[in-house]
Amino acid sequence: MPQVRIALMGAGWIGREHVGLIARNPDTCLVAIADVSAEAEDLAAAHGAAFYVDYEPMLDEVGPDGAIVALPNTLHLEAGLACVGRGIPVFVEKPVADTVASALVLVEAADVSGVPVLVGHHRRHSPDMQEARRAILRGDLGEIVAVSGLCLVRKHESYFEADWRRRQGGGPLLINAIHDIDCLRFLCGDIESVQAIASSAVRGHEVEDTAAVIMRFENGALGTFLLSDAVPSPYFWDTASGQALYFPSLPEDSYVIGGRNGTLAVPSLDLWAHAPGGDWRDEIAATRLAVESSRCYESQLANFVAVIRGEQDPVVTARDATTTLAVTLAVERAAAEGRSVRVAEMLG
Repeated sequence: MPQVRIALMGAGWIGREHVGLIARNPDTCLVAIADVSAEAEDLAAAHGAAFYVDYEPMLDEVGPDGAIVALPNTLHLEAGLACVGRGIPVFVEKPVADTVASALVLVEAADVSGVPVLVGHHRRHSPDMQEARRAILRGDLGEIVAVSGLCLVRKHESYFEADWRRRQGGGPLLINAIHDIDCLRFLCGDIESVQAIASSAVRGHEVEDTAAVIMRFENGALGTFLLSDAVPSPYFWDTASGQALYFPSLPEDSYVIGGRNGTLAVPSLDLWAHAPGGDWRDEIAATRLAVESSRCYESQLANFVAVIRGEQDPVVTARDATTTLAVTLAVERAAAEGRSVRVAEMLG
């Protein structure tokens, strides 16, 4: 089949990763980049792609088969609508938008037009996540009762030289925890309500550096999630899974999912259980679930190619990603207001 012609909107850190992924995929070719920087113009020239400062003329003149939006969060809605309005399937980096209201506008436009939107919650494409979900759906764990997640990392100080990373919305809740929340939804079902506390005591920035969350799932399970970007540890999915593009691999676990029949650690996929009829007085042993060796970023791009060709549905739709955004913003609100927040409240 002919290569899928992809245009990129935004050539920052994440955008450049997409350029590399497209270059390495035999089914795709980069045809254009829209960005305001001179570095982006050089990047486009190096890959034989057209360069534009404004993405609207790029979409009109190049007519790509699909487009990737890797712009700042506040521009996701405008850029997504520009693609959907032209009938161009679009991949939008997470979060799907900066607010739930904006996300719902994009959801409605996609539904009305029938133009597919894939959102970049890349972990759902990872083999550990997919096998964990299969095990849960098979009933290997039994009824899910308790869930725990960790995301503990120490970010480098120069990371915070960008002013927006010190301001509300630029902290680890919307940058990092949104991925973990999406994973927990994917594995354990939708979240009904959250409670949270947050602190900025380590750096003193406007935005949080640490947060603790309590979750109630719609299926009745309870969960906790602990987050900090000021703590060195291996308890961080990107390093624990070995799937990250730019972090070292440090095999550990970041999620523990407990059911009536057993407990599953992710991403190691160790399933702990007693022999049938056993309890805490008896021995408990782990079985490691087999998993394939695919790479989540490559699989995500493959899904986008298949979406463009009409062969698959998006693994993460705009509607699904909007719910993940709503849960994440509910955590932010719960921490700010000191109360339990229902996700339905955020979705209006």
